[in-house]
Amino acid sequence: MQLKFDKYPITIIFSMIWSVVAFFFIIFDVNNPIRIILSIPIIIFIPGHVLICTLFPNKKTDKGIDFTERIALSLGISLAIVPLFGIVLFYTIGRFELMSITLSLEAFILIMGSIAILRWFKIPPSNRFIPAINISVPKHENKLDKTLTIILAIVVIITLILVVYIAITPREPEKFTEFYYTTSDNTEYPRYLEVGQNTSITLGIANHEYKTINYTIEVWLVNQSTIYNQTSNNNETVYNNLWYMDKINVTLEHEQIDLVEPWQPQWEYNYTFNITRLGEFRLVFLLYTSSTPHYSVDTDYIGIAYEKVDSDHTNAYRDIHLRLNVV
Repeated sequence: MQLKFDKYPITIIFSMIWSVVAFFFIIFDVNNPIRIILSIPIIIFIPGHVLICTLFPNKKTDKGIDFTERIALSLGISLAIVPLFGIVLFYTIGRFELMSITLSLEAFILIMGSIAILRWFKIPPSNRFIPAINISVPKHENKLDKTLTIILAIVVIITLILVVYIAITPREPEKFTEFYYTTSDNTEYPRYLEVGQNTSITLGIANHEYKTINYTIEVWLVNQSTIYNQTSNNNETVYNNLWYMDKINVTLEHEQIDLVEPWQPQWEYNYTFNITRLGEFRLVFLLYTSSTPHYSVDTDYIGIAYEKVDSDHTNAYRDIHLRLNVV
């Protein structure tokens, strides 16, 4: 049995209705899997389809194209149109915005769809492209063809189910913490210091972990040297001293990443320090996501150097350091 839609351009009308429904889900920021399902055809099929229907309203003749060609061209043109709208908007308003791209696509679909419907009705019924659906296997097909048709139908159904499942299944968001330092006046980082000289840097943290975290920053001064191991033919780091200097505690709530607005720091702290020893050192800042044990200031904890400040063995969540030469 075959179903024909010869009274109205059903695919065009359905595409326009689909786009309007999806548009309202997007502009009202409906945080729902249905929004994702509705948005997918807007990106990969509908814009190209209404354009193809506008250009080729005829059925398969020297002036028309068949159903398979329409599907292929609709997919290809849609994947070209959507990025093109993004590029045009970027160079006109200076940035990508979901609302402006959505409005532009919706206007394009409705305008092209309206033109396509008018062109379809102006063509004699015998020349119109009319989609038809076969809901039974043709009797003239042999067993092999019937089997392949059934397998193809099953594969298509499974594929559609997987697409819907992937779209509606919540994905684990990327979780991370920004940990950095910078200078207060954007000058060069301190490298050469005098003994006892007060020096300031700005420490910063941004919490993108999707939960509130009690951060702890430990400050350590490391005296280390590098020796050549003839057995392994590699340079090895030897830790001579590890002095505890300071601890900073801060509690931060999760902050959503904003890809549109200019970056703004969540938490920054002007940290001032001075070193009363001569030599070359690393000033190490260790970030933990919980409280840490108590240490005594200026005490040498060389016994835990590897687990604290060695880059391959540290138990800190994040670590940054400054290399300093104190004279």
